[in-house]
Amino acid sequence: MARLSVNINKIATLRNSRGGNNPNVLEAALACERFGAQGITVHPRPDERHIRYQDVFDLKTAIHTELNIEGNSREEKFVRLVLDAQPAQVTLVPDDPGQITSNHGWDTLKHRSYLQDMCALFKGEGIRVSIFVDADPAMVEAAAETGADRVELYTEAYARDYVENPAQALAPYLEAAKVAQQVGLGLNAGHDLDLHNLRYFNQHIPGLLEVSIGHALIADALYLGLEETIKRYNEQLQ
Repeated sequence: MARLSVNINKIATLRNSRGGNNPNVLEAALACERFGAQGITVHPRPDERHIRYQDVFDLKTAIHTELNIEGNSREEKFVRLVLDAQPAQVTLVPDDPGQITSNHGWDTLKHRSYLQDMCALFKGEGIRVSIFVDADPAMVEAAAETGADRVELYTEAYARDYVENPAQALAPYLEAAKVAQQVGLGLNAGHDLDLHNLRYFNQHIPGLLEVSIGHALIADALYLGLEETIKRYNEQLQ
């Protein structure tokens, strides 16, 4: 069964919109764990517009499941945060400054040498490294040469095209997953996965270890409640 890691950025966004500490990000993360999440994901950005750097340290000392920190390793402050917080996993994402949300994976061919250095740095501290990539077999294959432990497939295109033709939407992800298996990479996935498209993805992608879901899950929780929502997402991963 693939693990569900809940991205709590949107909870932090809501908190920051009003000031104060309501909703409480740490309490929300602990609730996600109680309700069945197997991991917590955060994606801090330099302006701290949602997750604050202090949130990361608070989470690391309190949660019982895996902490996954996503972000742009070209930001020196991010690198220091990861090294100091020592999460179970760091996911390297090639965000541009001011980007609203992640919208592309690494070119692991062009940036192979740089990614090798970053993988060596984090793995030297005992942190599992995942590289965010598009569903391109060449990018997956080159990711294996960086020393990464896993890749996370960027699933926005799958989610967008799933409505019209699920099999066609899945096809490039299936090929990328097969390559990941061939080159010995673990496989994660995330971005726009939801209660409509997650089950199909999970059933047809071999070797899927983890999905990171935030926006859709938190939005669903407004209607269903957080406990029921996490239960339903876990059911999609059965």
